[in-house]
Amino acid sequence: MRTTKTLAEDAPSAVYQCRLALSTKTLTLVADLLRGHLKAIGSRWRKLPPGKIALIVLAVLRLADMAGGNNVSASTIRRWLLEVIDLLAARAPRLDRVLKQIAKAGGQVVLLDGTLVRTRRRTRQANRKNYNGNHKVHGLLFLALTDEHGNLIWISSAKPGRSSEITTARHNKITAWLRRFNLGALADLGFVGLEDDHDNPVIVTGFKASKNNPLTKAQKQANRLLNRERAAVEHGIGDLKNWRILTRLRLNARHATALLRALLVLTRLEVAR
Repeated sequence: MRTTKTLAEDAPSAVYQCRLALSTKTLTLVADLLRGHLKAIGSRWRKLPPGKIALIVLAVLRLADMAGGNNVSASTIRRWLLEVIDLLAARAPRLDRVLKQIAKAGGQVVLLDGTLVRTRRRTRQANRKNYNGNHKVHGLLFLALTDEHGNLIWISSAKPGRSSEITTARHNKITAWLRRFNLGALADLGFVGLEDDHDNPVIVTGFKASKNNPLTKAQKQANRLLNRERAAVEHGIGDLKNWRILTRLRLNARHATALLRALLVLTRLEVAR
């Protein structure tokens, strides 16, 4: 399929050999980032102009085969992909800055959740630490924050799949940053026990039943109300996972972190609730 939108391309007569369900704004951002990077490093020549490279990279993130249709090798596509991912990941927002923006805008609460991004099996010891016993799959754990409307605002660095959400939240000092900006967070039962100051809580979770202590009607009603309020975070994570490259990862934690943060930047650009 062809499209002749050329705002991000250097040559006005260029024809893209694919069609993407992405806005021209996203394509233009990636092309401008790459164009500025090439100028900064003094690169005088690439086989394709930055606009078309940007389109190819975005198509690869959507799992389209772009190498053969553009007469370039698969290794060249991978090199371009890593280059653009690093440029986009550098624009990912920091936790303290996004919380400061939420507080400055008058926000009072954010939505917190963890998500497991599935990966292929690794070899030897890496295989064991990436195995998540709860989901019975291999993967990497990320924490995500959204605003109350479900717009993604931050994503953590990757942790092995066997890590717990609470441990990851403590590693990122979520509660300390929330207290600093006088914000609260709604979270699911996976974060029960994260709150360390019960006199001044900032993490609101539901009630968890036990074998000898079933939930009362009031507790069940409270859980339903909380789940209704925090449902938006599931939509935000779903927007991120719409990038189909996440369905077949075989990356270590460092490279997966860069990829997820790059996709966060693109997701924030594409989705605004």
